[in-house]
Amino acid sequence: MSRVLVTGAAGRMGERVRHWVEAHPQLELGAALEAPGHPRLGETLAPGVELGSDPKAALEGADVVIDFTVPGVTLDVLRSAADAGVAFVTGTTGCSEAQRQEIAALAERTPVIHAPNFSVSVNVLAWLAREAARRLGDGFDAELFEIHHAAKRDAPSGTALLLARAVAEGQGKALEDHLVLERAGETGARPPGAIGVQTLRGGDNPGEHSVYFVGTGERVELAHRSSTRDHFAQGATRAAAWLEGKAPGLYAIETVYGLE
Repeated sequence: MSRVLVTGAAGRMGERVRHWVEAHPQLELGAALEAPGHPRLGETLAPGVELGSDPKAALEGADVVIDFTVPGVTLDVLRSAADAGVAFVTGTTGCSEAQRQEIAALAERTPVIHAPNFSVSVNVLAWLAREAARRLGDGFDAELFEIHHAAKRDAPSGTALLLARAVAEGQGKALEDHLVLERAGETGARPPGAIGVQTLRGGDNPGEHSVYFVGTGERVELAHRSSTRDHFAQGATRAAAWLEGKAPGLYAIETVYGLE
């Protein structure tokens, strides 16, 4: 059994991760972290596991970390995990380029999976979007839409950017050269090859993503809608079990699901 340290363990996502850790035949909860000053610190979450706030102490009881927090917290814990040689699975989004580069550098010391979405179906959607873009060709304009709960801190979502990048790869171009995140005022005609992403926020929506390929007189739509966080948490536990025994390195979630 691999012992799992869950960060943000008392939050909405952390609770679902703990549920799926307990349900997984290869995993058990080994430690749990929350922010200093959290009202539930010291609470027993499983036999022998108290909710703590010290990453280094928590890592002593862990073989792998599952992390869904914010970039600063993710990097703080990952630095300690790299020092301790503890594997690391994170779904934190909103990282800057410098933060992504640091994650990659730390992965040279311990195995890491950093993915914007751990749902099997969302990753299959990305594969479908890539293939659709490749086969439909230049005659179809690509646009994406996403909506998440009101508390989400980053926009567009990491999943929307994952899908946009898949479209760009299918079209054989760099996303950074064609991404459009805002349209307001006199924008002029749509630039050739643009990949637009529009964002909505509200309520408690766990996430919806749609990819549109708009042609002349026809449209192809690919969509994924979440009503729960369970498939994200379950996918993360699958990734954590997959990392067991792996050498240091930054692994893609597509490799876990056989979608390379």
